[in-house]
Amino acid sequence: MKIAIVGCGNMGMAFAKSFLQYDLVKKENLLLIEKSAERSEALKAEKAGVVVDTISPRIAEADLIILSVKPQDFNSLTDALRDTIQPQQVVLSIMAGIPIAAIQEKLNHRLVIRAMPNTPAMLGMGITGFTAAKEVDLTNLRKVENLINATGRSIFLEDEALLDAVTALSGSGPAYFYYLVKAMVEAGKQMGFDDSVSSLLVKQTMLGAFHLINTADKSLDDLIKAVASKGGTTEAALKQFEEGGLAENLIAGIKAAQVRATELSKA
Repeated sequence: MKIAIVGCGNMGMAFAKSFLQYDLVKKENLLLIEKSAERSEALKAEKAGVVVDTISPRIAEADLIILSVKPQDFNSLTDALRDTIQPQQVVLSIMAGIPIAAIQEKLNHRLVIRAMPNTPAMLGMGITGFTAAKEVDLTNLRKVENLINATGRSIFLEDEALLDAVTALSGSGPAYFYYLVKAMVEAGKQMGFDDSVSSLLVKQTMLGAFHLINTADKSLDDLIKAVASKGGTTEAALKQFEEGGLAENLIAGIKAAQVRATELSKA
C-alpha cells in the first residue's frame, strides 16, 4: 500500500510511525509532505519516509492520502490537491472541524473518510472515531480501519454529527485527565509533599485505577464503593466533590466542547 501524509506534525507522524511499526507500509511507499523546512530536515534525518515540502505529483501514486494539516491551513492546499488527486484515491481527514461535504466540495473528490483521533495515538494507545462518505465502499473502509487501529482502537459512526461528540469526549479528553491529575498533585503539595513525591503518588494511583477499571468485573459505582467506606476519608472527599458540583461541572464542560466543535464545523 502507498500512503501520502499531508502535514507531519505530532498526529500525522503518530500515524506514520504506527504504520511502519506494524509493517503496514514500506518507507519507500510513505510520502511525507511537510512545508516547514526545519521539520522536513528532521524527518529526512529520521528516514521515516520520502519527505517533500510541497504537494508533489507523487501524491497521485498513493492509495490513501491523509490530511493532517491544521484546519486553518487547508484552504491554502486545496488547489494543489484538487489538481493532483486521482478519482480512485481515498482521502482520510484527521483535521478537526471540517465536515466531509466541505472536503468533497473543495477537492472535487467523493471518496472521503473523516476521523478524530486523540494524542495517545502517539503511543499506539489512542481511540479514534471515524465516519465515511456514502461513496466509500466497504473494502476501502476496512483498509482504512485497519490502518487507524495501528494507533490504538477505533469506533465507526454512521452519523457524522457524532464526531463533534467524539471531539469533546475523547479528542479533548486527555486534557481533562491531565487537569484532574494536576489538581491532585497540587493537593499533595499543599499537604506537605514535594512535587516529585506528589506526582509519583498520583500517577501510580491513576495507572492502577485504570487497570482496575479494565480488569475488575465491577461497575464504576461498585469500584467507588469499594474505596469509600462509611464515615471514612474517601467519603469525606466525595461529599465535598458533590457539594461543589464537580461531576456536573465536568459534564457541562464536555458539552461546551461539543458545542464549540459543532460551531467550528459550520464556520
